Amino acid sequence: MIKAIKGTNDILPEEIVEWNYLINVVQKKMQLFNYKEIRTPIFEHTALFSRGIGESTDIVSKEMYSFTDRSENNVTLKPEMTASVVRAFIEHSLGKQSGLNKLFYISPMFRQERPQAGRLRQFHQFGIEAIGSHNPMLDAEVIQVAFEILRNVGLEDLTVTINSLGIPEERAKFSAALKNFIEDRKSKLSEDSQRRLDTNVLRILDSKDRNDQNLLKEAPSILDFLGNESLEHFENVKALLKSAEIPFTVEPKLVRGLDYYTHTTFEITSTKVGSQSALCGGGRYNLLVEQLEGPSTPAVGFAAGIERILLACKSEQAFTPAKEEIDIYLIRLDNQLEKKTFEMASLFRGNNLKVELDYSTRSVKAQMREANKYNARFVVFIGGEEFGNGQIQIKNMQTGDQTLLSIKDLEKILQIVK
Repeated sequence: MIKAIKGTNDILPEEIVEWNYLINVVQKKMQLFNYKEIRTPIFEHTALFSRGIGESTDIVSKEMYSFTDRSENNVTLKPEMTASVVRAFIEHSLGKQSGLNKLFYISPMFRQERPQAGRLRQFHQFGIEAIGSHNPMLDAEVIQVAFEILRNVGLEDLTVTINSLGIPEERAKFSAALKNFIEDRKSKLSEDSQRRLDTNVLRILDSKDRNDQNLLKEAPSILDFLGNESLEHFENVKALLKSAEIPFTVEPKLVRGLDYYTHTTFEITSTKVGSQSALCGGGRYNLLVEQLEGPSTPAVGFAAGIERILLACKSEQAFTPAKEEIDIYLIRLDNQLEKKTFEMASLFRGNNLKVELDYSTRSVKAQMREANKYNARFVVFIGGEEFGNGQIQIKNMQTGDQTLLSIKDLEKILQIVK
């Protein structure tokens, strides 16, 4: 038997209810904050991600699904969305159409990493990219949107962590100081962190190795290397978050896993999804548009993992979507009335009613069981003596009341079932 590829899964009909609930919350929140949806292709030129994300990142060096197509193009299934959105922003000159572009997306992503709870090789994210302003209000707004979505789906176990990486010059000075601090301790670091010392020393701060973190307790802080402008920006973001009553903690080691961040970075985590606790993360990336050959344009955004959020929701029992129901289940009393049953179903559906019917030759008792399974509000019986007299029997499944009406009296039938 052919099964799904390792690291992928099927989203079954009973699970789609929860997905749709979350996505509905996302879409409503995006409307309130005036973000417009954007959709980009599943695959892009590999150079977009290697240049945009960074050659030394784990995503580019270890995890991307890249291949050469029949036209000899080197392409990659997108592992994240920011580079794709920025590419679209540049290609379609969106900055000339509007000074500020507030965009959101819901999309599958692909990374070949070790599958674990809430982390798959094909996974799904929603997120936003606000391109065109350096104002700290936008940093705070991005965090606010993410936090409110998670709260609106009922999650309580949330921790918001923020940091600032300043501008490249400040980060470069901090990187040198950090490397100097770590050199004497290099032999005690994990293998991954030893490799990162020469490729991207900041990524050592992101190590999940407990021994690495113990070694870093006395490491210099990025906040000590920020200039007045960067500190002012960060202080404004913190003040705005407080005004919006969003609880947060400052974590100087929060660098995130991508090279394009400047100034604000943030994560929202939960203890309900195992060791990989991040539900959402993002930050400001003022240099990425220019890095991808667009005009110098500030931007900020976040991405949130749908599978992880739903895992946290299940763990917290955050929400229970209402059971799906149908308006009418048509019960056929005579198998010779298939055509008439089909016509009645079409008639009801044409009046925006959700209808199901029996597609086999089951007994009336079996059809009633099926009606209960679908949580039908009404059952309409087609057949028998009443039908021979031009009438149908309508049963209210909540009250048990039954009404006999002429099949031609559509207006009265619809008054009852609507």
